[in-house]
Amino acid sequence: MSEQLGLFGEPEDQKPTKTIKRETKSRIQYFDLETQKSADDVGGWNNIHKMGLAVGVVWDSVDQEYFVYEEKDAKNLIEKLRTADLVVGFNVIKFDYVVLQPYCKKFNLDFDLKDIKTCDMLDDVKKLLNFRLSLNHLAEHNLNAKKSADGLISLQWYKEGKIDKIIHYCKQDVQITRDLYLHVEEHGYIKFKSKSGKMVQRELVWEISDKVS
Repeated sequence: MSEQLGLFGEPEDQKPTKTIKRETKSRIQYFDLETQKSADDVGGWNNIHKMGLAVGVVWDSVDQEYFVYEEKDAKNLIEKLRTADLVVGFNVIKFDYVVLQPYCKKFNLDFDLKDIKTCDMLDDVKKLLNFRLSLNHLAEHNLNAKKSADGLISLQWYKEGKIDKIIHYCKQDVQITRDLYLHVEEHGYIKFKSKSGKMVQRELVWEISDKVS
């Protein structure tokens, strides 16, 4: 998930967010990836498919652990996502899947990632509010947590070969994604700060997409 998009809210340093656990038989996979290149590097946001996978991270609700993938492991990442009963992400449909889809062709996998049953939390928030909020903004006001870095720093780390830093950052994004999803699922609402500075609470139920056009 890219924070290059200029969503409402700025990431800051934080302590690790508190883990929320629940028992489930469904295999829910919380997913995020970081890219090798920025929109500027590939000629604009119409070329997300050219950005390249730097690191992808999945947290699996059945295995109760993180799975980490670099570009050389892209085939394994795709095959992992295909085992999910549900994939949950933040801007996953229009960003993460688009970055990853070219690797299906590269590895001769006749599969469209958009066929995966998916909950894209950014899409649901935008449908509810008619504007976008950053993952960092929602984490701060619903989980009392903040991201430790942003996508632009991750791009610099990739250029410097600091893959471990990207993995740590991406794991944290996945943890926040998971915790926010479960928080809303449990409480049925999100809280956010309006542009005027007022705290607002709105009812929200996550939607599941079986096939995205």
